[in-house]
Formats: sequence, C-alpha cells, structure tokens
Amino acid sequence: MKPKVTMIAWNQNDNYVVTAVNNHLLKVWNSSTGQLLHDLVGHADEVFVLETHPFDSRIMLSAGHDGNIFIWDITKGTKTKHYFNMIEGQGHGAVFDCKFSPDGQHFACTDSHGHLLIFGFGCSRPYEKIPDQMFFHTDYRPLIRDSNNYVLDEQTQQAPHLMPPPFLVDVDGNPHPTKYQRLVPGRENCADEHLIPQLGYVATSDGEVVEQVIGQQTVDQDEPGLEPSILDGMIRQLQLEQDQRTGADQESAPNGPQNGEGTPRRG
Repeated sequence: MKPKVTMIAWNQNDNYVVTAVNNHLLKVWNSSTGQLLHDLVGHADEVFVLETHPFDSRIMLSAGHDGNIFIWDITKGTKTKHYFNMIEGQGHGAVFDCKFSPDGQHFACTDSHGHLLIFGFGCSRPYEKIPDQMFFHTDYRPLIRDSNNYVLDEQTQQAPHLMPPPFLVDVDGNPHPTKYQRLVPGRENCADEHLIPQLGYVATSDGEVVEQVIGQQTVDQDEPGLEPSILDGMIRQLQLEQDQRTGADQESAPNGPQNGEGTPRRG
C-alpha cells in the first residue's frame, strides 16, 4: 500500500509538524530540518483529527475512525491519555472532530452516532441539567425553493432563518419538558403556554406514521389582543412586511418586471 498523508498539524509554537498517514501511524517531524523524530503507534484506522493544545506546545490530540482518542507528548513521542469511544450495543463510534477549549482545560468531540463527548477536569454536574438527546424539531423538515430559487421551509413557506425558535425534542421527535425549552435562544422568557409544542401525525420516509412536533401550540382565541397562534402570527407579520417592501419596490420602478422578490404566500 502506498502511504498517503490524511491530516497534518503544526504544534503550538510551530517547532514540530505531526502528520497522520493512512497506515494508521502518526509521524512527528522537526519543522525546520524535516527530520523524522517519532512514530506514534496506537490507532487502528485512519486519523482525520489532529488538534494542538492552545498553549502547551508539547501536547497534541488525535482521533480517528477507530474510535480512539489519544493525547500525545510529541516532544517525547509518548502516549499521555487514551479514550476508546465504545457505545453499548453498537460497537465503537468513529470520532469525526475534536476541539480544545481556549483555556486548554477541556476538549469536546463529536462521533458518527451523533454524540457530543466532553472531557475535562471536575464533575459533570453542570451537564446533567440538559437531556441526553437534543434535536430541534425542524432539523429534518423538508425544504423547497421559490421562483427566485430562495430556500424555504416547506410547511410554513418561510425562510428558515426567519422562523421562530424551534423546540427541543428527543431522537424520536418527542418534545422535552418546558424547563428544557427555555434553553433555546429566544425562548428564555417565554410563558409556559408558549413552550408547549403542537403535536401532529407525520408520515416518515418508510411509510410509518409517527407523532411529532409540527408547530407552536395555539393559545386561547378568546383572549383579547392575542393571535390565534404565536407561530401563525409571526409568519403573518413577516409576510405583511415582505409584501409592503415588494409593493414599494414596484412603485419605484413601475416599468420594471412585475415578478416581485417576495417569498410565496402560505397555502
């Protein structure tokens, strides 16, 4: 097999260069002379993650598709710490990315199973405040394009970045309690009734019908001064502003094309 370099990284002070080779070895080089200093042995599959410590020039982190995460002392060519990302009942999870925190006291990794792994000093109590599975209910909603080729959410026909803050759900699309919904930016100070999503039945790609979050729960229509739905109210306001801008553009250029640049109305 012809060796190929899959990843390369300089250490913090640029004195060393570390290369990952497809024969699963890591090689440490003197960046000035090009001399090979160490072969780092430990990985059993290709490595696509090399991260240098933010201020300790001796430390380099590596991770790969074999599920192994190593912290190396590249000046000595030795292994300092090792973690194997074993997932119960599913084998190991390939590690796709890792980053150190700015203070160098923590690092976080993501794997092929959608997990976020956080390593560091101290206890894990702060992380127990959040649920194990966190997805936005809009993560896998279908998108469409309008006549101007702009991307829109298929259900609301609004640009995704203009939609209200999404709800937090688990991997099956079930919404989390209201205390977790306040973790979403934009929902910190919402009333409880605005944190309860509206559920509906949605057909999956294999034909199975499941109950999932489809939007904001409507409030009591008898309450004066409130829209029947917070979500619909925001969409209606955005559409009104868009229509006003489009009308102003057409008035300023009466002889121009009348195709407008507004997004299509919701059905």
